[in-house]
Amino acid sequence: MSGHRPTALIAEDEPLLRASLMRLLAEAWPELQVVAQARGGREAVELFEEKRPDVCFLDVHMPGMSGVEAGRWIGRRAQLVFVTAFDEYAVEAFRQGAIDYLVKPVERERLTETVARLKERLEAPASAPDVGALLGRLAQRLDARASDAMPDRLRWIHASVGKTVRLVPVAEIDYFRSDEKYTLVAWRSPDGAAGEGLVRTPLKELLANLDPATFV
Repeated sequence: MSGHRPTALIAEDEPLLRASLMRLLAEAWPELQVVAQARGGREAVELFEEKRPDVCFLDVHMPGMSGVEAGRWIGRRAQLVFVTAFDEYAVEAFRQGAIDYLVKPVERERLTETVARLKERLEAPASAPDVGALLGRLAQRLDARASDAMPDRLRWIHASVGKTVRLVPVAEIDYFRSDEKYTLVAWRSPDGAAGEGLVRTPLKELLANLDPATFV
């Protein structure tokens, strides 16, 4: 990393918390350049592919794609630090997997320790840990909690694309548009590929089963 100014992405859906983390990072790691800010997991993935930062600070709970799901997509291509409101299961999982995490509200002392570890890892080539399996288990646990909290919310949409039917995660959907007695659904996969299809359900009925925090 000699001669290279480290770069970072921050994904946090709350603007005040995002600004607070940036301010604390500026104090704890003045050399760090925040090159991207995301309000959700999907945007974090898109910005990561565009900017390729060295470090990603990912809020665990965000609308649509969670920070854990975004972390699985990014994988070993960056150092990952998860930021979460206290969640006993998540924190314990991060400890067991030797994954860096910060608990909200972020404390300066804890952040200083995390920054020191990140600097050491960035100095060692290919030092990002392989945490895919752990993040997969954690994502399943978070999905189960979300399903228990909102049992009637749609998580997948069956969309007709030509003569085929595609199963589309609601987290990847950009928007819905009424199309006579059908509904047009437009989405973008994590790899950036856009798609459109028709759903044989009126938009009014779909809206009743969608998360109002994600779709307006």
